[in-house]
This record gives sequence, C-alpha cells and structure tokens, in this order.
Amino acid sequence: MTDVQYVEDVLQNGFEQTTIIQPNDYEGKVTTTLIRKLNPKPPGKATLCIHGFNDYFFQTVIAEEFLEQGYNFYALDLRKYGRSQLPNHMPNNVRNLSEYYEDIDDALTIIKEEGNHKIVLYGHSTGGLIVTLYASDRKGRELFDVLVCNSPFYDFNVPWIQKKTVIPIFSFLGRLHPNVSLPVGFSKFYGKSLHKNDFGEWDYNLNWKPHVAPSINAGWVNAIHQGHLKIAHGVTINKPILILHSHKSIYPKHWSDEMFEGDAILNITDIKEKSKRVKALIKEVVGVEGAIHDVVLSRKPVRDTVFKTIFEWLDNYLFVMKHLKKTNDQDCKIKLSEK
Repeated sequence: MTDVQYVEDVLQNGFEQTTIIQPNDYEGKVTTTLIRKLNPKPPGKATLCIHGFNDYFFQTVIAEEFLEQGYNFYALDLRKYGRSQLPNHMPNNVRNLSEYYEDIDDALTIIKEEGNHKIVLYGHSTGGLIVTLYASDRKGRELFDVLVCNSPFYDFNVPWIQKKTVIPIFSFLGRLHPNVSLPVGFSKFYGKSLHKNDFGEWDYNLNWKPHVAPSINAGWVNAIHQGHLKIAHGVTINKPILILHSHKSIYPKHWSDEMFEGDAILNITDIKEKSKRVKALIKEVVGVEGAIHDVVLSRKPVRDTVFKTIFEWLDNYLFVMKHLKKTNDQDCKIKLSEK
C-alpha cells in the first residue's frame, strides 16, 4: 500500500489516524481505521492492537507502555466499530470472522512499509479470537512475529446445555436469516466499572462503546460459533503466543467492588481449556490475580503486573525467533504454564 495519509486522531496527543477503504460488502461501503503513535526514535519494532466486541481503540495506557518500551504503536478500529462505523452499518455486524482478515492484512502491510521489522499482534477478547484464527489461517504468510491475547473469547460464557442447544440453533438461524436481532447477554455493570462517569478511571466515547451493547444478530452468533468450533477442533500457529486472563470469573447480581477483581464477561475456565487446543511454536498461558476482563485496564498494581509479564515475555521471544530451528508438528515446542 502506498500514499498513506494520516490526520490527527480524536485522541490527539500525538495520535494519528488513516482511513482504509475496503471493498463493499452486504451492507455497502466498508472502511477500516488505522491509528498510530510513533516513537520519537524510530525503533524498527511495533505492536498492532485489535479491540474486542462493543469496543474501539481508546486504551492509551497500552500505547504509552509500548512506546516507553521502545515500540511504535498502532491500533485498528475494525470495520463497523468505533471510528469505522458508517451510517449504512449495523454496529459490530459480521457474518464470518475472516471478513476482518483484510483489515488486519492492510494494517500490517502499512506497518511493515513504515519500517517496522518486528511486529507484535495483540488482540483483546473477540479480537483475541480473531487474531488466533488469523494466525492459523495465515501460516507461512505471516506479517507479524508474535501474538499476545488478552482474555481471548474462545467460547460463549453460557451453561453447557446452552452451548449444546441454544447456540447451535441460533447459529443455524444465522446461516439462513443473518439479520434476525438477538439480545446481548453480558454484565451491564462491566462498562460502569470502566468509565470515569461511573466507578472507573477511563474516559471513552459511550456512543462507540455503550454500557449496554447494541443488539447482535443471528449472523454474528453464527460467525462467532464457527470461530469457536475451529478453536475447539484445534488450530496451529507458527509463532509464539502469550495468552493472558484473570484468575477468576465473577457473576455479579448487583454492583460491588468485586467488579474490579475478576472477569465479568468470560468464563476463565473456558479460556484455559480452549487454550489447550491452540498449538503454537511457543505458548504461555498466564492467569493474573485481580485482573478484570480487559486485563490492561485493571487497577494500577494489577496492570503493572500485566505489562511486566508482557514485556518480559516479549524480551524472551520476540527477538529470538531467528535462532529457533524449524520443527514439525510432533516436535513443536509448547510451553504451557499457569501462574
């Protein structure tokens, strides 16, 4: 890609953005937004951050940490999210998670062309599911070097009987009638634990990330379900992967400070179990005491631990890739640890 033009981003403070025009889809015009903040000293390494469901990039704390560690920072607002929402879009709408691959391909191509030779691909929640599948489907053609997944959405947080009955029914409906609207079922308190207008410390656009997410449709359920089935059947990636999650899930019936101590969105047992189905060159799974769903937005002592874990892991594996010999699947090095 050439002639990429940046303008000042809504975050200001050195953040810039560029709009990438994508081919039209079933809703018409599609765009992706790439956000960046460059390091004053060109480091030749960068991270690309992929957000989750009902989300967009606002987490400047991630950018500042990576910049301090000598990286250029980039983030994507995927199609139909945040900065990339257009009037013709149903927010978050997707029928196959591979629709996002073009967004990621284009972003990584730009990042490479801007002189970054080592790239960390980072995904949170649904973004963690997307980048895991992307890494598996791009084997041998990777434009990144390592993966970091923050509470990846590897399974629906519903009872076992619903996973075996309700989800497959909704998924089948989504193949036939993708636009049928369905309710969203995650905790209404999660957003309140984040936003500074309620109980949190973060400021962000509530139109782009409302406390109560817009209705999903059956097509979205099918896209996610098919992605979950791929994980459950086993995926293989040729790069190191770090998977972070909270040490416990919480199920609040009313507001309490417990919201600051666990994952109110996903079942961390699902994350740990499904992570076993991800085969990688090197894999580490780390549970973080006191972390919330978006572990980097946890209270400061916890997120300090999160970032220490990330950067120690990257120091170990980002720059040793060229020294690792190619191995076949049987000999593939896998490190699985719980902390």
